[in-house]
Parts: sequence; C-alpha cells; structure tokens
Amino acid sequence: MTKLTKRSVEAILPSSKDRILFDSVLPGFGLRISPMGRKSFVVQYRSGGRTRRISLGRFGTVTCDQARRRAKELLGAVAGGEDPAEQRNSERHTPTVNTLAARFLSEHVETHCKERTMHDYKRLLEAHILPQLGSHRIPSITRADIARFHGQMSETPYQANRALAVLSKMFTLAEIWGLRPELVNPCHLIKKYPEKKKERYLTKNELAALVTVLDERYGQGFERLSVVSALKMLIFTGCRLSEIQLLKWGYVKPGLLVLPDSKTGARRIPICDQAIAILDKMPRALHSDYVFWADGPRGFVTDYQKPWRRIRQAANLDDVRIHDLRHTFASHAVQQGVPLQLVGKLLGHSQLQTTMRYAHLADEDVRAAAATVGSVFSNLISEKGKKSA
Repeated sequence: MTKLTKRSVEAILPSSKDRILFDSVLPGFGLRISPMGRKSFVVQYRSGGRTRRISLGRFGTVTCDQARRRAKELLGAVAGGEDPAEQRNSERHTPTVNTLAARFLSEHVETHCKERTMHDYKRLLEAHILPQLGSHRIPSITRADIARFHGQMSETPYQANRALAVLSKMFTLAEIWGLRPELVNPCHLIKKYPEKKKERYLTKNELAALVTVLDERYGQGFERLSVVSALKMLIFTGCRLSEIQLLKWGYVKPGLLVLPDSKTGARRIPICDQAIAILDKMPRALHSDYVFWADGPRGFVTDYQKPWRRIRQAANLDDVRIHDLRHTFASHAVQQGVPLQLVGKLLGHSQLQTTMRYAHLADEDVRAAAATVGSVFSNLISEKGKKSA
C-alpha cells in the first residue's frame, strides 16, 4: 500500500494478472492495473454483507486528485447508509424516454387514438421529442429539461405546444405505470405559447378561380382526377381532409355520406347536387374501395399537400391552406343566414363553442335584427309621445 499520486501511479508496472493496489491514506480508494498496463481508479466498500466496487475513471482521463475527491464522496454516502453501486446499477436499468415513447404508442395511442392522431404523435416524437430527450432516463427528466425543450421550439409555437401536450400525456402514463413518482409531471406549469387562429376565407371570385384552375390542371394532365375531385368535394361539403381522403364507396348513400367514424365520431353528411356530380364522375378502381383512389399500397391518395401547393400557386392563392376550404364553406353558410347550430351540424362539430368562431360573420344579420327592434321601439315611443301631447 502506498499513497496514490501521479508519480506513484506512473511508476507502477503491470504484472501477469489483473490487480488492485489500495491507497495508504484513504481506505477503499484503489488503482486497478491490467496485464496490458491499463490503469483505472476504483472505490471499494462493503454493503449488506457484500463487497461493492465502483470505477472512477481511467488514469490520464481522471487525475489522482479528482478520483480521490470522488472516492471520498462515495465513501461518505456509504457511511450514511447508502449503496452507490446499487443506485448506479438501478439507474442503468431505468427505461429511457425512447422506451416510454414506444410503450406510449403501442399501449395507449394505438388503442385509444384515431389513425390521424397516431400519425401526428409519431411525427412529433420522431422529428422533435426523441432527438432531444430520447436518451434521457425517465426519472431524471426535470421541469427545466422540458422548459428548455419547449423554448428551443419557440419559432414554431403550434408544434411546440403540441409536443408539450404529447410529453405531458407520456409522463402522466409514466406515473401510472410506476416509472416516475406520482404528481411530479415535469410538464406542469410550463406555459404554452399563444396561438393565433388563422382566419382565411375565400371570396366568391377566389372560389371560382380555384375551381377553374382545378379543371384546367386536370385537363392538361398536371394533376390526377382523384386529387382534383377530392379538393372539389372539400369545397362543396366543408368536410375535413381526412374524411374525404378515407372516403369509401360503402359510405356513399343517396344524398348522404355516412361515415362510421370521424374526428367527432360517426357522421351523416348531407351533400349537395354538385358534390353528387363529383362522385358520379369518379371511376371505381378494381384494387381499392376508396372513392379517391391511388395505385399505392394503401389504395388512397396519401399526400395532398404537394399537389395543393402547385394548385394554389397557379390560382394565386399562396396563403390558402387546404383546411381553409372548410372555413370557407362555413363562412359562406353563415353569411347566407344559415343558423350557427345548423352550420355546426354541417361541419360535424361536437360543441357549439367551436362553431362560434364564425359568429362574427353573421353581424350584418344581427345588426339588421337590432335595427328592426329599434324601429319598433322608436315607433312605440313616438306614438306614446303624440298621445301625451
């Protein structure tokens, strides 16, 4: 035994067997020397009747003073009744966020969520969450980690808030599954970014221009019939893209689309003559049950965004999203005097509050009604004044 210093460690020569030389000053602090001459610091102690040993790092990477300080800390923890080796072993076997994400998808999302939601969750996990947090151990994630992650996505507030919601659900399930202590969800108290609702409605002239471009691009062979027809259906029905994208012939009834499932559950959608005409012109495919079919393995058009970008550019509508076609349908319905409750039914809203975003479009009708009431009151007051006179 000798005091382990830089000079003494450098002077120690390897032997034919792996051996440990212990420090003469700090009991339990030692140096392991391999037959190949590799030297690394260790700390050794007894806990629960067993000998425990922890590596402190290789000599050269870790200095003698650094290793000695770390050994003192660990031995102090042992004196206080802890078992650092067991704690380290337990941490190594603790699942990571990667593991939690896989279980979240297989045991929760696939069972309780719709296909579209599952797709969105997977995209958020793969593109944002797992590259940043995937290798972290589940119990080690702190609120500061989540705040830092959320802050790094500040330029895309909508995506940042969706990712935060997914993480919050994952860590709630981690508590239920016994992977984290209860009531310590690290996403709590993280403030979401404000989101501005995009209000873009096409005018009648813009709608006419869009339909003209759709017909022209199909006629010129630039776009497929399935894509053009599906986009027209969105214009004339106000449906969600997924409802038209996954529409099957079995769901098409006389004057109706009867969907067994949608974002808000089963739906019966009355359709106008223009929508019926679009369906009548769609040829049926032998290999697919989908109305707006494609030749791919899934049997339907999976990507509408790329053709939509081409189409909207040709129609000079670069700021219009596909979802704005749904907003346009709703806005024109309200402006034509259709009651908000009925508009909500047309759109498949589960709550009237969702439809109320279009309420301001009916201001002219409300103003006219107020003017009518005002005129009645004015006449009553005027007549009463004449009688008093």
